[in-house]
This record gives sequence, C-alpha cells and structure tokens, in this order.
Amino acid sequence: MSLLTLIVLVAFFHTSVGFKIRASCLNLRGTCQHDSTSCSGNYVSNLCSGSSSIRCCVPSSDGTSQTICSNIQVVSRATWGARKPKKVTTITNAVPWYFVHHTETPTCYNETECAKLLKSIQNYHMNERGYNDIGYSFLIGQDGRVYEGRGWGVVGAHTRHYNSRSYGVSFIGNFMKMLPIKNALNAAKGLAQCGLNKGFMKPTYSLFGHRDVGDTDCPGNSLYAEIRTWDRYNYTHHSPFRH
Repeated sequence: MSLLTLIVLVAFFHTSVGFKIRASCLNLRGTCQHDSTSCSGNYVSNLCSGSSSIRCCVPSSDGTSQTICSNIQVVSRATWGARKPKKVTTITNAVPWYFVHHTETPTCYNETECAKLLKSIQNYHMNERGYNDIGYSFLIGQDGRVYEGRGWGVVGAHTRHYNSRSYGVSFIGNFMKMLPIKNALNAAKGLAQCGLNKGFMKPTYSLFGHRDVGDTDCPGNSLYAEIRTWDRYNYTHHSPFRH
C-alpha cells in the first residue's frame, strides 16, 4: 500500500467517524460547538468529534431538557444560569455507585429560588473550594425538579475517592430532621432510572448515602433513614470500600 493511499484511507476513516458522531448531535436537533459558546438549551457530551470542549448544544424550548432525561423534569445548566466550568473531565464507562447528599443550605420551592441557590453553591465550590465547577452531578429542589449540575458523563467533586466511579445527587436543603417532599424523593429515583436507561450506570448499580464512605452526617439523619429503605440500597453486600 502506498503512503498516499494510506493517508487517504486514514482521512476517510476520521471523516466517516466524525460524520457519524455529528449525525448523533443532529438527530437531537443540536449543533456541535465549543462549550464556551452560549447554548440556548443543554450541552451533551460525546456526540461531537474533536476535543472534549466541542459538545452538542441541544435547544430546549421550555427550560427543561428532555435530552438529559425523558422520564423526569430536569432544568438544564443554561436555564438556571450556570457558569462555564474551568475544566471538564469525562466519565467514559457506566458507574457502579449513586451517592445521595444534602447541601446543608436553605432549601428552595420554585425555579427562581432554586436557580439563585444553585448559583450561590456553584460560586462557593469554584471560588472558595477551588473546584472546577459545582460539585454535584445533579441537585433536587423542594419544587420536585432536578437541576443539572455537572451532569451525566462528567466527573464530579461530591464523594471523595469515588468521583470518577459514581454520580452524586444532592437535595437542596438540610434534611437532618425532615424529609424532602415526596415529589423530590421520586425525582431522585427517576434520575437513577434515567442514568440506568441511558447506560451511564451499571445494571447492578448500588445507592448509598455520603456518610457510608466518609466521616460526615450527610445526607442528614432523616433522609439517610429514608434512602436505606430503597431497593438499590444494600450496604451489607454491595458497599464500596471505605477509605
């Protein structure tokens, strides 16, 4: 095979692969663009060729993104006004763990209140803690909505030693002595099902509270007691190694 033929074949291969990836973005009515560019909907990773900063911007007409999860209401980063992350590290495989947290902040009861709190949490994480972005994968308000944090396919900063092998959902508020509303609890279950359906979590995934792997009272006594009754919670047989 001549060098020229090899070059042509390599170029064809890259073009074909790139086209297929871009086609996936187009199938969602999205546009491949640099993630520093404003997106009217939600950025979805792994649908565009090129560097990791080239992502698929999928428009959202009502402030929620069905491309994140179709079974629950998820408010995208663009809708609540998230800052651009300093850096994005992707998770390439399905993960075995789903961690539940609480923010230990005031709670929120509508999208406006929740967006304000989310911006405050993100600013604290990035400015004071030195994180690349808001730490959690997703957050849930007392309005029953899920708010996109780092989202699917992105390494978070929520559970030390486990961030690259798990997703972390945090209920907005302090749940030491009270439970989130039923709609919020159901949203957390629906989010886990979404992650399973989309292949972001393993079929055998297990659910845990933050305190199961760290010296903390997170996600609060009342919420922790609640999640211990959920089907996917099985600390005895499926506990991650505690550092």
